[in-house]
Amino acid sequence: MSTINDGNVNFTISEEGIAIISFYHPAQNSLPSQLLKTLADAIYSCGANPEVRVIILQSGGDRTFCAGASFDELLAIKDEQTGAAFFSGFANVINACRKCGKIIIARVQGKAVGGGVGLAAAADYCLATENASVKLSELAIGIGPFVISPAVMRKIGLPAFSQLTIRATDFQSAHWAYEKGLFNEVYDDIPALNEAVLTLSRKLAAYHPSALVNLKQILWEGTGDWDSLLTERAAISGKLVLSEFTQQALQQFLNK
Repeated sequence: MSTINDGNVNFTISEEGIAIISFYHPAQNSLPSQLLKTLADAIYSCGANPEVRVIILQSGGDRTFCAGASFDELLAIKDEQTGAAFFSGFANVINACRKCGKIIIARVQGKAVGGGVGLAAAADYCLATENASVKLSELAIGIGPFVISPAVMRKIGLPAFSQLTIRATDFQSAHWAYEKGLFNEVYDDIPALNEAVLTLSRKLAAYHPSALVNLKQILWEGTGDWDSLLTERAAISGKLVLSEFTQQALQQFLNK
């Protein structure tokens, strides 16, 4: 386990070859830059481990899957380079999911906001509960979901992405996310979700490893330019976060 500022990332590997990567932060599983780096490293590590057959990506707690970026860290950004570096953290996690040679199952037990939606979209298969509503709130704080947009649009398409982005203050339900393709399955509660995730991961772990590797490559066809694309998008967000509008909006959110 790696512990960072009261947050942590840890992973375990079962005898069946199921790797479970878990992240946690007390601020609704928001992700500061060091936690993002550790999460990306864990995904790469499990992807390179020949003993791993399938990866489960999950977070701690039972209310929020991931609240996205750390607002405290966003407020501390004072120059474009630092801003771009912070948003590159999300880019690196998405690219780790993309480049990892193993199928990734996301277990989304609660709400996903901003970068949390990006994490769900970056998984190859996503299971959620009925409480897992989703929101892209970036426009409301003066930036946009630029880094995660390729991953989200790849799953739900432009019309649904436009709705999710423009309705920046509104949560969309888990069933909306299912209908649009972000979630593959939705369950009544966390126990049912856990059972479904375990059952699916065991089935995948029993399949031919080479078939899974080749499937992964097919699932991500056409994304070979994402290293540069997501870096460019991170620079846009890194510049916008310095604006007076965004700084004031972030402060208002923190003061609520």
